[in-house]
Amino acid sequence: MNGEYDEAMRFEEVTFGYGSSVVIDRLTLSVPRGKLLAIMGGSGVGKTTLLRLMAGLVTPQQGQVVVLGEPLSSGNLKSLYAVRRRMGLLFQFGALFTDLSCFENVAFPLREHSDLPEQMIRDLVLLKLESVGLRGAAGLMPSQISGGMARRVALARAIALDPELILYDEPFAGLDPISLGVTAQLIRRLNDALGASSVVVTHDVAETFRIADQVAVLAPSPSGARLVAVGTPEALQASDDPYLRQFLQGQTQGPVGFHYPASDLEQAFFPAGSA
Repeated sequence: MNGEYDEAMRFEEVTFGYGSSVVIDRLTLSVPRGKLLAIMGGSGVGKTTLLRLMAGLVTPQQGQVVVLGEPLSSGNLKSLYAVRRRMGLLFQFGALFTDLSCFENVAFPLREHSDLPEQMIRDLVLLKLESVGLRGAAGLMPSQISGGMARRVALARAIALDPELILYDEPFAGLDPISLGVTAQLIRRLNDALGASSVVVTHDVAETFRIADQVAVLAPSPSGARLVAVGTPEALQASDDPYLRQFLQGQTQGPVGFHYPASDLEQAFFPAGSA
């Protein structure tokens, strides 16, 4: 790995939105090299948008995103594609190719981005499947395995090229407690075994706090998502910040309300001037 950078990823005063709606407002955040950062926050706050920015799928309106020491730029596609080949992405719910076997799903990035001979591709695919406990499922189709197993096959595919940075979009969504625990420990072990850096977007507080080195929590604001806190799980659990306490403890009362902003209920049913 290149030794010229200490941060696997860095946001520098990044602003991004869709149309007139600002999603991310002047965000500064970094992922230390070799560490696992979890990004948490309420639904719709902009967590997946951050992953899209990291992968160069969208471009910030202001600020800069630096990944693996390289500033991302949609104007330089050769450089952008070169950085992407050093990244792995686990999509929400896996997103396996349904007409390809588990083996062929993992082999796909190796065939697309390398000139390795078929025998070496076979050995690498079996090793990646072995690392997630699914070498025996190599010949099965995605429809023949469980959701948790499909997520693990997708993880094997994400690490097929030994990426330096791995991005996970809601890797625990829809998993039973056993599959969730297995997947979480796999993410931690693979990060350390590969010497990689990882970014995990998730809502699962308990399992995430067991595996993360740092946690960044986002909160909504009128001008776009704001960064409430970044720190170790222990530091965040000890915080007195009202939003953090509400989010981490799942409290129903706090800064985040249940109702979307609306006019008074009385005005909706009995508008002024009605009988």
